Amino acid sequence: MLTRFKIQNNKMVRANLVSMILLMHAIVGFPFHARGLSMTYYMMSCPFAEQIVKNSVNNALQADPTLSAGLIRMLFHDCFIEGCDASILLDSTKDNTAEKDSPANLSLRGYEIIDDAKQKIENRCPGVVSCADIVAMAARDAVFWAGGPYYDIPKGRFDGKRSKIEDTRNLPSPFLNASQLIQTFGQRGFTPQDVVALSGAHTLGVARCSSFKARLTVPDSSLDSTFANTLSKTCSAGDNAEQPFDATRNDFDNAYFNALQMKSGVLFSDQTLFNTPRTRNLVSGYALNQAKFFFDFQQAMRKMSNLDVKLGSQGEIRQNCRSIN
Repeated sequence: MLTRFKIQNNKMVRANLVSMILLMHAIVGFPFHARGLSMTYYMMSCPFAEQIVKNSVNNALQADPTLSAGLIRMLFHDCFIEGCDASILLDSTKDNTAEKDSPANLSLRGYEIIDDAKQKIENRCPGVVSCADIVAMAARDAVFWAGGPYYDIPKGRFDGKRSKIEDTRNLPSPFLNASQLIQTFGQRGFTPQDVVALSGAHTLGVARCSSFKARLTVPDSSLDSTFANTLSKTCSAGDNAEQPFDATRNDFDNAYFNALQMKSGVLFSDQTLFNTPRTRNLVSGYALNQAKFFFDFQQAMRKMSNLDVKLGSQGEIRQNCRSIN
């Protein structure tokens, strides 16, 4: 009970610290801009937007800590398809099957958190804050809530009007090897270091058996035999059975990289990062130095959050994140 109190107290201290940082940002202002975005984009039009998002995220994660992984994954699945434009939030219609109904996205979670933040912001600042910005801010706040690094991001993204299931074929598969991952991410401007750092988001959450059971059907020298038995036991409950990526599924730390060193990566696309000489040293470096992982993860997440953003006439500010205006 005392340990639990300390954890909750530490999170309250960290949350208060972020509130002070955000207040200082609003007072002092930052000159940083990225592709038309700005750190102070809502300073005059909706100064409480970030605090509202943070409150929605914190309240949801206090009730269900597993949602932190969902919010981070939502950002990635949004930005990798058509850029960071909240296309992942759009519901399917009778004339169109949207991204969220793709098999690759059926396990996404956290939509209700975005809805909650959007509704509360609309009550204060109608028609000002985009759903795309809310998704980016929510992912950032989820990382910090789970114990990861805090990083600021510029705002000003507009919401997209396209969401088609066929576009999700461009999402990286859990069966890709390191060279294929580097190529896929490289096409969007990410370095091999970014790939390994972003993969570290798997320090949170779980994988379903359907995404790793193929590793159990053939001999795999890169898979620890005891851990293979653990995965087999998980899969005995069916394709939807869940296996944590590491031993601390709700804590943002570097345990994921330690697991890779022990041949205990859940997905093939995880373990390949340690098996491949080009990325092995990065994995080992992050396993040894959590601060280095945190720093590189911040940089990579800023880059991810700015991927192919829409501005002005390229998009809109949705009134409801689930449908275009």
